[in-house]
Amino acid sequence: MTTSKDTALRPVKIWWLAIRPRTLPAAISGVLVGTALAIQDHAFRLPQFLAALFIALLLQIGSNLANDVFDFERGADAGTRQGPLRVTQSGLLPPKQVKIGMGITFALAALLGLFLAITVSWWVVPVGVAAILAAVAYTGGPFPLGYHGLGEIFVLLFFGFASVVGTDYVLTSHITAAAWGMSLPIGLIIVGILVVNNYRDLADDRLSGKHTLSALFGARFSRVEYVVCILLPYLLIPIYATAGMISWWALLTWVSLPSAIQMIRMIYTQSGTRLNLLLANTGKLALIFSLLFLLPALLQLF
Repeated sequence: MTTSKDTALRPVKIWWLAIRPRTLPAAISGVLVGTALAIQDHAFRLPQFLAALFIALLLQIGSNLANDVFDFERGADAGTRQGPLRVTQSGLLPPKQVKIGMGITFALAALLGLFLAITVSWWVVPVGVAAILAAVAYTGGPFPLGYHGLGEIFVLLFFGFASVVGTDYVLTSHITAAAWGMSLPIGLIIVGILVVNNYRDLADDRLSGKHTLSALFGARFSRVEYVVCILLPYLLIPIYATAGMISWWALLTWVSLPSAIQMIRMIYTQSGTRLNLLLANTGKLALIFSLLFLLPALLQLF
């Protein structure tokens, strides 16, 4: 029997499913890397850091809601879907409500962006507008990026470069070569999340006309792409350190390398719904990698 308490909690649980909490750790990874670089540059502003952190979370949530409703409207979410539950496709929320939630989420991100614009620079505004438009255009609009093989570029640009360089800028008021460089490792790991998602949905995407790189080039390409996304970041760290771009303490990120290798094994041995675990673990890897990069910077504060 359903109690009144269960009934009251049900909408909260549905919206919790809608925002896809397992994707959120990856959303803040670039912010943490940018923060580490700012601290190493002897610059840190707590209000701006918190604003950047919540903007990253809100943009990820808004993007998740946009993908949920626009994929449904385009017929990409078939009954054979093997990924996590989609609230629009399953009928838990009507499209109008999901779009309202998406709009509120992006509006909150815009307000925080306005705070950064006022306290740091108005150059934050065009970057923020571009991020919101790209989040919507990933699956919505007349030319959805994710349907035309541009998903990886979108993720690398906004979850890598915009996140790391943007955070470094709002905390220091300038941009360093290290910020540009470190955008690539963390961005690639986050791209790996998308690769797993598209690899898992390869067959359904082909049927629905969703032309991801996985759908276009096949399973073997997807597995190799994932290996590159996961291993290249670890190879870039000593290159950057040798060039004097970052500290050798950044090699602490290699502590997570055994987990990365285990994930590579998974993409060669798992399929279907079993890849959902790999998807979540890749997001955790991005967070762990960024925390390990941040740790030496935090220690220098004491």
